[in-house]
Amino acid sequence: MKTVVSPCSSIAASLIKNPVAHCWSEPGHFKRKFCNVCRKRLEDSAAIRCEICEYYAHLDCQDFVVSDCMECATYHPDRDKGNIVQYHHWREGNLPPNSKCVSCKKTCWSSECLAGMRCEWCGVTAHATCYKSLPAECKFGSLREIMLPPSCLTIPRMDVPMETILGINRKPTRTVSEEWSSSGDSKTEDEEKERRSPREKDSRDKDKDADYEVIRVFDGNASMKKRLYRTITVPRNAPAQVLLEAALKTFHISDDPKNYYVAEVCESGERELEENVPLRSQLKTPDGKRPSIFLRYRERNPDKGYIKIYSGALRVSASYKNIPVTKDTTAEEVVSMTLRKFGLEDAHPENFGLIEVLLDKGVTERKVAPSDKPWQIIQQSRKESLRQNRMTRFYLQQKEDPHGPSISLFVGNLPTGLSQRQYEKILLDIIGKENKWCSFDVIYYEYGSIVLIYTNPEKTTKVFNILQEAVFDDKQLLVLLLPNIQSHMIPEGVHPLMVFVNVKSGGCQGLDLITSFRKLLNPHQVFNLDNGGPLPGLYVFRNIPNYKILVCGGDGSVGWVLSCLDNVSQDAICQSPPMAIVPLGTGNDLARVLRWGPGYTGGEDPLNVLRDVIDAEEIKLDRWTVIFHPNEKEQDETKVAIANDTNSANTNEDPTKIFVMNNYFGIGIDAELCLDFHMAREEKPDKFNSRLHNKGVYLKMGLRRMVNRKSCKDLHRHIKVEVDGKLIDLPPVEGIVILNILSWGSGANPWGPEREDTFNKPTHYDGMLEIVGVTGVVHMGQIQSGLRTGVRIAQGGHLRITLLADLPVQVDGEPWIQPAGQVVVLRSALKATMLKKSKNKIKRRNTEPSIFFPENEPLQQAQSPTEESGPL
Repeated sequence: MKTVVSPCSSIAASLIKNPVAHCWSEPGHFKRKFCNVCRKRLEDSAAIRCEICEYYAHLDCQDFVVSDCMECATYHPDRDKGNIVQYHHWREGNLPPNSKCVSCKKTCWSSECLAGMRCEWCGVTAHATCYKSLPAECKFGSLREIMLPPSCLTIPRMDVPMETILGINRKPTRTVSEEWSSSGDSKTEDEEKERRSPREKDSRDKDKDADYEVIRVFDGNASMKKRLYRTITVPRNAPAQVLLEAALKTFHISDDPKNYYVAEVCESGERELEENVPLRSQLKTPDGKRPSIFLRYRERNPDKGYIKIYSGALRVSASYKNIPVTKDTTAEEVVSMTLRKFGLEDAHPENFGLIEVLLDKGVTERKVAPSDKPWQIIQQSRKESLRQNRMTRFYLQQKEDPHGPSISLFVGNLPTGLSQRQYEKILLDIIGKENKWCSFDVIYYEYGSIVLIYTNPEKTTKVFNILQEAVFDDKQLLVLLLPNIQSHMIPEGVHPLMVFVNVKSGGCQGLDLITSFRKLLNPHQVFNLDNGGPLPGLYVFRNIPNYKILVCGGDGSVGWVLSCLDNVSQDAICQSPPMAIVPLGTGNDLARVLRWGPGYTGGEDPLNVLRDVIDAEEIKLDRWTVIFHPNEKEQDETKVAIANDTNSANTNEDPTKIFVMNNYFGIGIDAELCLDFHMAREEKPDKFNSRLHNKGVYLKMGLRRMVNRKSCKDLHRHIKVEVDGKLIDLPPVEGIVILNILSWGSGANPWGPEREDTFNKPTHYDGMLEIVGVTGVVHMGQIQSGLRTGVRIAQGGHLRITLLADLPVQVDGEPWIQPAGQVVVLRSALKATMLKKSKNKIKRRNTEPSIFFPENEPLQQAQSPTEESGPL
């Protein structure tokens, strides 16, 4: 038993100082994992896992999970940056394979049982007998340089689940209480048997034996109203004391049995059963019907007693104090007594309040009014549900929210390009004038997104719930509650990493990556691009002077983030944060150039990806502005047609289009194939979730274009190209590609290797573009297979292209048909700082102490304030 560290579920909840609810995943089957409640394997039945920490549980065990997830936002205004100590958050079992103890260097994981300890923050692993000898302070291990410390982060006190704040969407699951619920005797025996746990199925089978009595046990009035009960099978000749002990066991109550009694439910109310008299002679329920029994608490003195008041976030040594109360003691009086007990005589009681916290199926808080009487609350709770009463505790809490007075609500999916007054009218029509915000912080006109500032948590919660259900222009509005980063609390040398994950890229790899990064980093620094795009994350990080970005997606996702950075950088302290890439797209050309690889396959450990980001070197990436200006004649015809269709006299709208190019710009056959692929994906997007499938579609479309070559044939006769003011004589080609990086079409290099000619050696930061010609589909295939290179045409920093006909074009993979006119490509004033993966990576073993304890500090015995609760 020395290696069993986690306390029994009947007492585990009472050992937590600051409970934090888990964020549960969808039910599934997890291989080689063990339940943290019953310690059994998970393979045989449905289970859930926390999306933030490594807590696993059977669905049948969900009612008994311990709410001890990681505290990810612990900022307090009274704490100084230099005095903050982050402690390890230990979790027992489910260690990575081949984990070794950082103390004794021996293997500490097991595939046979729940064994070993692991810190959720730094990842250090140790034996259950060794982990207490490690330093109590956690320094975040090898990810220290990019970790967003919890001590610099705040979340407003609102009645909103953590899953919602983090953007973790899942369907609600049935709890054990619901699985065991019944609506009376209306269910058949087979139906009821299917809904019960294996232990109760065995008990149900014993019902056929006349010597046993199957009894429904309710733990209070609330469970009786909801028909939520547990069944117990006891011998009919057994005394009521046996039933009492079995009931306490099935409800996981480890208290003294003398404090409880059982009572039979009858028509006149309830009748207490005598402990030493056989059940057969006491039960009044007619034969053939199952008896219903109440498990009740025996009040020794209903007029007075003791209640535990927990310190919560207060900076005191004790976790809780026992406060004597009577039935007339108010919450205001309890606050004053508790402050004195904690040694805070100088504190003003009016600045503190009492909150009631329920730890059943998560963490639910309720403010206790100053005039409420806590002892009466406890007595009423015991009558309603004994289990919920044991899962309820009182905390002392400062009334002033450390998050500060302002709460930021991000609202998206609004129409783009409206005025502030129009946005105000839309929102006020939805939420009502009585719920108006204090101010607009930021309006992203181009994206139809707004950040509203509120100061009242109750009003903010109400508005949040209204906007979650709101629809405008047949589009569901997006609303997010944003955390607040206190940038002055970030330690020296720490550059937090902001992670963007496009979960739609790379099949299921995006979902797997976002789960892994939430566990490895602070989950509040990981953002799902499906929830509002990059803007919410960029707003949250706007006050950090130095940070990095990791984009998990294709070249389109990288361009999306860069485009949003261009729009918000004026309001941010760090205007050009360096950006790394995890390639999840089809082409991934920019990722290839920066050495991040042709595509993430899922085989690489996400921890190693983050280490590569830390070691990567910063480089500059040229960016280019591409201006499309149709001919005046074409403009006029288009304007007249629009005016006729809309009965409008306004034909002064400028049809000029402006794009920012990061990778390449194509005209002709290359863009035509890209357009065919784009249209096919728009028609059936669900089929395009695999790189192999996408490339197969490209191949089919290329073969079709080999037969039909009319649209781009003799392209050189339909365009004119000027480079740095000089007209270029084009060779016979069906397409031209203008390159900023030397990777195109999933890793091909159309410019070719370096050779002696009139052109300079190209790079992606030399202020020059390379123009390459393609003679047809076959030539494109030869370039991509490495058999040939493209036709080198020119190299320069300013391009003017005249389109003499409507032609297919594409900029960074976004294709369309461009009318005849002028195209100008010039160097953009917008710069991008990218991270290039280091070529010489030093492989490090996970078991080296230096990874987890920087500066190779010696292991020493240290006591954590929460060590009395073990790993909780």
